Amino acid sequence: MCTVSYLPLPGEGFIITSTRDEKSLRKPALPPEKYDIHDRQVYFPRDTDAGGTWIASLPGGHTLCLLNGGFVIHESSPPYRRSRGLVLLDFYRYNDVIGFRDQYDFKGIEPFTLLIRNFHETAPGVAGPLFDELRWDGEQVHHTPLNPEMPAIWSSVTLYTDEVISQRNKWFEQWLAGHPEFTVGSAVNFHKTAGTGNIQNDILMNRDNEVRTVSITSILRDPLRYEYYYEDVINQQQHSNKIPLSGLD
Repeated sequence: MCTVSYLPLPGEGFIITSTRDEKSLRKPALPPEKYDIHDRQVYFPRDTDAGGTWIASLPGGHTLCLLNGGFVIHESSPPYRRSRGLVLLDFYRYNDVIGFRDQYDFKGIEPFTLLIRNFHETAPGVAGPLFDELRWDGEQVHHTPLNPEMPAIWSSVTLYTDEVISQRNKWFEQWLAGHPEFTVGSAVNFHKTAGTGNIQNDILMNRDNEVRTVSITSILRDPLRYEYYYEDVINQQQHSNKIPLSGLD
């Protein structure tokens, strides 16, 4: 939920990898499973405190990934009307990004950044699938279409300063220079090893065991494969499975 990398693959495919940094007081999440969400079969790891998630995939549809915070660090002022992890799942009530953006009630929700990748849908006059970023700053939604053929990385503004985020972007650029071909294994390894040895701000982070990396989730989608890898960092447990390529599989 706090560091996300995006890697394009041939055939309009992609790998999205999310490092979840959380307070140690939160209960461990459940590994990804299939759930019935708004009459759709959605695959995601489940937060056992609020019931939501930070990353999810719909067969034949959208893959979503959420980070805490919008553009700048904000002062948290609970109670909020709805958990951000449930807001992510609420996306699946809608058929597309525009419907969610224009019709969903974001009021009373804590700021967040939502990344939305659709394997099939294409924008008018644009070849290839859509990739979108929605940022809710507490007052309005900011929608930015992204280039699905460009690698990218995001770090949560609630945990990392602009200086640290800039440094993390450089680690990613350096890693890209040495990895012309992308795999889930190499992406996960980046999320485990990137940094300078400063465990406070490395990608795999730990701040006095109060806030630390608790899991890594990676989703791969290409014309022939749709699968996830999930690693419980605390308990050193790994899970992997396939997701149907379409809702008809």
